[in-house]
Amino acid sequence: MPKLSIKDDHAIQLAEIFRLMGDASRLRIILACLDEPICVSDIASATRLSPSLVSHHLRLLRGARVLRAERQGRQVFYAAADQHVRTVITDMVAHVGEDD
Repeated sequence: MPKLSIKDDHAIQLAEIFRLMGDASRLRIILACLDEPICVSDIASATRLSPSLVSHHLRLLRGARVLRAERQGRQVFYAAADQHVRTVITDMVAHVGEDD
């Protein structure tokens, strides 16, 4: 396997993304958004968090390009930003579920 390298500014961005995903509430929000676009109220219900707290976390996750937002009429739906995010999260969920 080739050795990976990264520019300093990309390393800082990557560390920030991992820091954001290190919060259990934000991780549950990301998981809620993986399969299909979902609105704030449905994310709040799925994660048992208040809509205002969900909105706060969504702002951070959008800023880090982990999630994307799409307006449909009066509602905004959130989804994983791309296949890279989906792959990282699903691979790590599978990893945690493996037996030792």
